[in-house]
Amino acid sequence: MATARHCSIHLESTPYYHVVSRCVRRSFLCGEDPITGNNFDHRKQWLVDRIKTLGDIFSINICAYAAMSNHYHLVLHVDLGQAKQWTDREVIQRWGTLFTKSVAALIVDGQSLTPRQKEAVDLQVNTWRERLSDISWFMRCINEPLARLANQEDHCTGRFWEGRFKSQALLDEGALLTCMAYVDLNPVRAGISQCLEDSDFTSIQERIQAYQQNQKNSTDKYSEQPSQLLPFGAHPTQDDDQMTLPMNLIDYLTLVEWTGQAIRDDKKGAIPAHITPILRRLSIDESQWLNSVKHFHSRFYRMIGQLHTLQQACRTMGQSWVKGFSAAKALYLNQTN
Repeated sequence: MATARHCSIHLESTPYYHVVSRCVRRSFLCGEDPITGNNFDHRKQWLVDRIKTLGDIFSINICAYAAMSNHYHLVLHVDLGQAKQWTDREVIQRWGTLFTKSVAALIVDGQSLTPRQKEAVDLQVNTWRERLSDISWFMRCINEPLARLANQEDHCTGRFWEGRFKSQALLDEGALLTCMAYVDLNPVRAGISQCLEDSDFTSIQERIQAYQQNQKNSTDKYSEQPSQLLPFGAHPTQDDDQMTLPMNLIDYLTLVEWTGQAIRDDKKGAIPAHITPILRRLSIDESQWLNSVKHFHSRFYRMIGQLHTLQQACRTMGQSWVKGFSAAKALYLNQTN
């Protein structure tokens, strides 16, 4: 039985979520089709462009992404505070960039409104404000346009996506780090690329390119991070008021690079001394790290985090259990029931 969306996305528990959407047709984003000879890699760029466009419109930040052959991954951060700070006019303008046929013209054009019209507009604006911080609407605004474009290119009609997207709540920093590494390493795990720099259509490739470009053009040892991705924290030049990921960029790149090499070589390996402190700070058992990244999607279901955060989230949602309790016990250190 499908899980109600409110049980998968519960902002009172966490603003961070991993979402996956999969298509039903072999031709989607599959590179070269051996039957027709057509190449569909350009659709991956459609997807990346759309994600970034919506990231500028919604109060939802992009932490990580990976466009694969027949599915894509996103790690998202919902910023409810940002949506609440928008003026009504800004909400209308943002919504109007997505859906032009609306009552937005009544305000944008400065036309006078009756009290009843004003009440109706206020109600509609509040609805749009909620939708602009809603992951379901964010995903809808990605998938529907892409489906239309692909159907038009394939000269066909019908269902393009497998169904509604799947989501996992990331309840703590360790869960966020594990999930982002899993997403960024998808091309390496799938054998599509041999290193992070060659992992096309991923957030980590974009972050590495931005870092390398900044090293060439700046004497500052800290990199400028891609403007359309949620930046990493622990950055001395960063605005304290800016929303950031709760970890250091260089630490993250170092950890993911080593993890990708270990997974690619199919060796258990020993985590180097300079990487161990990164995991220890997040209470992650280094002996379980590789297995957790390799099997992230199968070890956890709707949420991931330390055992006590899983239990708290379950209580909040009126549940007694969720898949992942055993995996959480193995992944995290010093846990109490």
